[in-house]
Amino acid sequence: MLKSKKKIGLFVCHCGTNIADKVDVDKVGEEFKNYEGVVFATNYKYMCSEPGQKKIRNAIKEKGLDSIVIAACSPSLHEVTFRGVCKSENLNPFQCEIANIREQCSWVTEDREAATEKAIQIIKTIIEKVRLNESLKYINAPITKRVLIIGAGIAGIQAALDVAYAGYEVILVERRSSIGGRMAQLSETFPTLDCSQCILTPKMVEAGHNSKILLLTYSELEEISGYVGNFKVKIRRKASYVDWSKCTGCNLCSEKCPSKVPSEFNESLTKRKAIYIPFPQAVPNKAVIDPEACLYLKKGRCQVCEKTCPTEAIDFEQKDIILEKEIGAVIVATGYDPYPKDLLEEYGAGKIKNVITGLEFERILSASGPTDGKVLRPSDGKEPKEVVFIQCAGSRDPEKGVSFCSKICCMYTTKHALLYKHKVHDGQPYIFYIDIRSTGKRYEEFVHGAQEKEKVIYIRGKISRLFEEDDKVKVWGVDTLSGKRIEILADLVVLATPIMPSRGAIELSQKLKIQSDNYGFFNEAHPKLKPLESLTAGVFLAGTCQGPKDIPETVSQASGAACKVISLFAHKTLMHNPSIAIVNSEICSGCKVCVIACPYDARKYNEKKKIVVVDDVLCEGCGACAAACPNGATILKNLSDEQIHRMVDVILK
Repeated sequence: MLKSKKKIGLFVCHCGTNIADKVDVDKVGEEFKNYEGVVFATNYKYMCSEPGQKKIRNAIKEKGLDSIVIAACSPSLHEVTFRGVCKSENLNPFQCEIANIREQCSWVTEDREAATEKAIQIIKTIIEKVRLNESLKYINAPITKRVLIIGAGIAGIQAALDVAYAGYEVILVERRSSIGGRMAQLSETFPTLDCSQCILTPKMVEAGHNSKILLLTYSELEEISGYVGNFKVKIRRKASYVDWSKCTGCNLCSEKCPSKVPSEFNESLTKRKAIYIPFPQAVPNKAVIDPEACLYLKKGRCQVCEKTCPTEAIDFEQKDIILEKEIGAVIVATGYDPYPKDLLEEYGAGKIKNVITGLEFERILSASGPTDGKVLRPSDGKEPKEVVFIQCAGSRDPEKGVSFCSKICCMYTTKHALLYKHKVHDGQPYIFYIDIRSTGKRYEEFVHGAQEKEKVIYIRGKISRLFEEDDKVKVWGVDTLSGKRIEILADLVVLATPIMPSRGAIELSQKLKIQSDNYGFFNEAHPKLKPLESLTAGVFLAGTCQGPKDIPETVSQASGAACKVISLFAHKTLMHNPSIAIVNSEICSGCKVCVIACPYDARKYNEKKKIVVVDDVLCEGCGACAAACPNGATILKNLSDEQIHRMVDVILK
């Protein structure tokens, strides 16, 4: 077998004890001291540390190394680090390869002898690969310095403001007619009991008036194409049947409208009109007509709103429009939806009027809610004197398909109990819980304060049965600490239901080509090192679209995602990894199999040349095209057929 003349350096990392406990690193180093092409081999406890990197730099200079192999952990962790070391010594970074002897070797066996032998084999394959590595150069591409933010709850608003403050343009898209998201529905926030609207509304107004932010409410992402730095999007702006340039938000149209349907903002506890403004602090404060409820749009009669409107803003001929925009990055901040209460039949949700969800209770507590902030029962408008709060109603329950903890329920239930006591001084709240999870700043003190100062009774246990008795709700449960049966005749029951991905999350993930978990929450690229990024370059995540979070964590992640975008836009051009797939035009038959296989739309069929061509910036080098190509016309740079054959041969020797 023909060998290259490269001078290769091998650096074996102990990774503390992660590798050295199972792999004899001294033996591995000795094995390669006389290996063909390897002119330097050593091992060190922490190769990624500053002293470890110094060893690599010194060896490159002193031994004149052409290539290096780092035998350590996964390349997803430190490949960038070690390639940076090479670059600092004027060695092409793509002459550096990682032999993964931790995740693929030491972590998967207790047999030290077998682990050592496997580590040697893994390193041999990488040495054979690096012999034929090309010295690649990064691909430069222009950047459109404008970000699309999908979802305008507190996460989307915060991210939009942060990017706008940095001087870059923002397109903020919200499918509802107003921004604000779920936070706008809340009464107060824990643990400070700040008025939700008091702290949210200024940010909403600022987002609505910032000259760098193009606010597109009542709109949805229709289509996206392109790549990081150069996406093209189509946004559907739905017909509101109201000319917002004329609408003053006077609400006269809504007052006269005869059609009523359940109010989404008030969680169906009240009704709204077919033409409506969702809530008093809405931004933009403009009316919208619900085509499913409008008598004129459905049956061709009524038009009361058109006759009433003093500014002649009603436009029944209005159609959806498609806006086409160019952007450089995307922040997904689509928030959450509560678990459907109709699926909680064992709690009587949806059947017993005085069994409600936590979000419904928020609306009852809110000054802008259905009862103007007075705590009254949905069934008869009476003030409840005994209220039972049930935590984990649907969450941490594999039978419901929701095995995860919703993270915020313990805290918002405590908040509900406190606010109830503040409004009904002689009332008694009970909280059934499995265990209390209060992990944020001042959260534990908040819970203790409810127990000690406000005399909220906490009962550790699950509910066994819940049913109506006269105008009460009888709650049967067990206190697992004392082993006693509990029976409470409650006036009102409030369920802490799980946070779930927002409606349409799966469809959006397919459009953006980002991954989601089995619940529908969007997956981050790496849970520890890349918690803000998706696996699609240029698409970032913020807030509860990724999983359950409280408001401080949501705001922090939104600002973090904004910083990622600002960091991207700070460069004049985009540096794209050159380890991509190319096409050998001489043997490409134009069968288009690779075009279908490519998950990044990086391949197009050239009608004139009758071959497939590659968009270098779109290609992520995943290899799907190479595996699909029937005649070997597709080649992955630095992972050619010859390199793979050599890697296999050296193991089989």
